[in-house]
Order: sequence, then C-alpha cells, then structure tokens
Amino acid sequence: MFHYTVETAKSIDEAIQSPEKNLKEEKFGVQWQFNVQETLKNKGFNLESPFTVLEVCNPQEAQNVLSANQLIGYFLPCKIVVYEDKQGKTKIGMPKPSSLILMIEDESLQDVATDIENRLIACIDKSK
Repeated sequence: MFHYTVETAKSIDEAIQSPEKNLKEEKFGVQWQFNVQETLKNKGFNLESPFTVLEVCNPQEAQNVLSANQLIGYFLPCKIVVYEDKQGKTKIGMPKPSSLILMIEDESLQDVATDIENRLIACIDKSK
C-alpha cells in the first residue's frame, strides 16, 4: 500500500495539532498547514468534510537527499494529512516515502526513505 493511515478519536483540530510535538522530537517541523476545505470554499466550491495537509520537513534529511538526487524535490516536503472520512471518523495519514522513492529509480536512497517513513509513522502513531 502506498500510504499509512490511522484512525483517531480526536477532533479534527486536535488531530491537526497533535503531530507537531511528536514531529519536533524527530527534528521535523510543520512548514505549512493547507486547509483544503477552507481554500475550496473561498473559491466557491464545497468539500463536505474537513481535509488539511501538513507539510513537514527535517532540514538535515532534506539537504542530504537533495544533494544525492535532486529529483527527490518532487516529493518534498513530506505530507501528513488529517481529514474526516465519509463516516465522520478522523484520520491521520501520509504517503509512504518508501513507495514514492520507487518512482525515482535510485536504490541508494531506499534506506533513507524507509528510515524517514518509520520515523513519521512513529509520530503519527503517537498522535492518534
């Protein structure tokens, strides 16, 4: 599966705020919060359920992987999404870096992608 997703009993707002502390422990920071539902509403479109994208980055890791292969930039920063599914359940998830890295066809970066993935999964798990 190309993604990792968990369900939480937290509200959308709590689920958006929750990963930030856990990400800091792994030296990741939230660079930007993109509230998709609000943005679409401002443009005259309706998305029924909340959907927020957190763009997260570990600057040292970003520098290392971009120095090795600039195509990695197509996937940076990493994304964590928080949304309410059609059944009203709050979810926290992300695309797996180990799956994304396969598109670049550079096996030398697979271990780094897996390490980052495991660290982000741990942050998500602590945030549910």
